[in-house]
Amino acid sequence: MVTIKDVAREAKVSVATVSRALNGSADVTPATRARIERAAARLRYVPMGAARSLVTRRTQAIGALLPDLFGEFFSELIRGIDLAARTHGLHLLVSSSHGDADEAAVALRAMQGRVDGVLIMSPHVDAAFLRKHLADSIPAVLLDSPPREPRRPHVNIDNQGGARAMTQYLLALGHRKIAFIEGPEGNRDARERRRGFEQTIAAHDGAGARYLKGDYSEESGYRAGRALLAGRKLPDAVFAANDMMAIGCLSALNEAGVQVPDQIALAGFDDIPIARYTHPPLTTVHVQIAQLGHAALERLVAQMQTLDTPEADVTTMPCEVVVRASCGSRSKTSGSGKAVQIRKLQ
Repeated sequence: MVTIKDVAREAKVSVATVSRALNGSADVTPATRARIERAAARLRYVPMGAARSLVTRRTQAIGALLPDLFGEFFSELIRGIDLAARTHGLHLLVSSSHGDADEAAVALRAMQGRVDGVLIMSPHVDAAFLRKHLADSIPAVLLDSPPREPRRPHVNIDNQGGARAMTQYLLALGHRKIAFIEGPEGNRDARERRRGFEQTIAAHDGAGARYLKGDYSEESGYRAGRALLAGRKLPDAVFAANDMMAIGCLSALNEAGVQVPDQIALAGFDDIPIARYTHPPLTTVHVQIAQLGHAALERLVAQMQTLDTPEADVTTMPCEVVVRASCGSRSKTSGSGKAVQIRKLQ
């Protein structure tokens, strides 16, 4: 294996000069740096990350702990994080807790010493959990997590506001009996989305709600759709707490020959890429998923670059209702509901 000594010998400089040049030190002349880089390229020299970390005390890597890695939401989130990380010359180490607190703890402990900072999205995060499993010296930003940790910055989605806006939109179309497919128990997103929905329903005279269990998976949305079909009468509309469940519900309705939106309206939450290609295209709450990852990464980098104690601020990413063909109107005054448009939250 080619070593830094071989590069020094090839470039006719000292090992220390090679080290300074390859680490970006300013006290190496441009001509010397170019000669060293040419020598390293000829020899196909690859710096040993562990040895470099001992010198710089940086790994040039950041970690991301997520509750799951399956599905379009997480692929978009990881894409946003990774694109932002690459602009800072950082590499991404990703792990999943699979919704389990013990798995989250193991992943966090395994990342320490391997990353310069960590992004955490987990329903198990609170001050006690982080104090036990993450050193205070490691920069961390919490994504879409309960604001229970006063010493760490948060980047959250406006889940409650998004659900409220979608419910208001369905009511404005004349839908009064609305079924809501919930997300998993213990999940902050799911809890906030249900709260936005039920508060809006409660404030509207004549509106009624039915709640069906879900876990954010397409399969649970399909089961919810089958449960609705087994009832005596369909609701006016279904609002699923995420797009995957809405797509599963749509599959159940299509199998039964129930026309969306002519017989029942359907809406989701997240606006994953496939939502615009379903039949009919899905009305949903648009979440800037990749931008969520980008914003969290930028907040982490800012924390890594300062020695000061970070401000435990909360950044809330806005949502907006995206109207597609899956929601029809039940009132004569509210229009057809079929025009494709974007209505931003107030």
